[in-house]
Amino acid sequence: MSTSVLHVYRTYFPDPPGGLQEAIRQIALSTGAQGVTNTIFTLSPQPEPSVLIRPEATVVRSRSWAAPASCDLGGTGAFTTFSRLAKQADVLHYLFPWPFADVLNATIRPDCPAVLTYISDVVRQRWLGAAYAPLMWKTMREMRVIVANSPAYAKTSPILSHPDIRDKVRIIPLGIEEDSYPKEGDDAIFDRLKLGTDEVFFLFIGVLRYYKGAHFLIQAAKNLKAKVIIAGSGPEGGALQSLATQIGAENVVFAGQVSDAEKVALIKNCRALVLPSHLRSEAYGMVLVEAAMFSRPMISCEIGTGTSYVNSHEETGFVVAPESTEQLTQAMNTLLADEGLANNLGKAARERYERLFSGPALGKAYAALFREVSIDNFAL
Repeated sequence: MSTSVLHVYRTYFPDPPGGLQEAIRQIALSTGAQGVTNTIFTLSPQPEPSVLIRPEATVVRSRSWAAPASCDLGGTGAFTTFSRLAKQADVLHYLFPWPFADVLNATIRPDCPAVLTYISDVVRQRWLGAAYAPLMWKTMREMRVIVANSPAYAKTSPILSHPDIRDKVRIIPLGIEEDSYPKEGDDAIFDRLKLGTDEVFFLFIGVLRYYKGAHFLIQAAKNLKAKVIIAGSGPEGGALQSLATQIGAENVVFAGQVSDAEKVALIKNCRALVLPSHLRSEAYGMVLVEAAMFSRPMISCEIGTGTSYVNSHEETGFVVAPESTEQLTQAMNTLLADEGLANNLGKAARERYERLFSGPALGKAYAALFREVSIDNFAL
């Protein structure tokens, strides 16, 4: 018997992409292969057409009227649409944090069971966190199961470790269905970036936000005899380019936004993927899973989140202190000097991906969870 799941989050493709949208896509793809029927409810500033049929799910969109502090807010149409979709679902799956989803849940009060995947604490918007706390705790206590993406995050989050809810917390790592990525990369990216086919380089990929720590990577690059490719765009892009110019980091190359095929080419050919995020806003780092999938070693920072679960220190790469340009430089220079070590770490990363972060591992875990709560609800 198929289980129908309604995933609920503030934004989704084709609106500007991000790691969490990709996480939802991968959950839908991988559980679909296990017989789950997936629908995604989201908001969009331009929600026409309101229904999109995508390979992973049917996406139903209502209008986002405003997005203060990255918290999209819907109008009356959002409540009506959510209520209709919830009545058709066997299980609701909320992605946290999105305070408007708590409002929807409290207002509509759906009859079907609900689970929640806890992506991140409310880190930066302290004022929002304080105002939101009563509603948030109401939602948490109503959930059948709360999913954390790594043991470290479950332990260090003041919410997930709270006595009121910690017994309902389970660990399911986020993962990637390999078939959802291009088989071959677009090597034309190397001509565009003026990179030689045998040139050694380190790679950063991500939205250029305040917590990504790319400025530490640029400072570390000054003491590296290899290029550092920074792929992505975002609000910190201009400041990062100015920093590279100011300190004379001529080996830093800004690639801008890259296609999926270009990204695959860059990951496959880099010496290592570097994720220097230094704040807990980096709750997991899907790009680390991408690197592991393509057998590349990783360098990341110890920030008490899922990044050090995906990248296991001295097994799949190196985990260094946050904000330490010295340790970043040392880790990159170690891999630069020893290609054999880099390849061995990359091989171990691939093995860890297959065991913990692959599409089948992700799909089986979430499908089992959805069916469990659906059957439990039917039994009641």
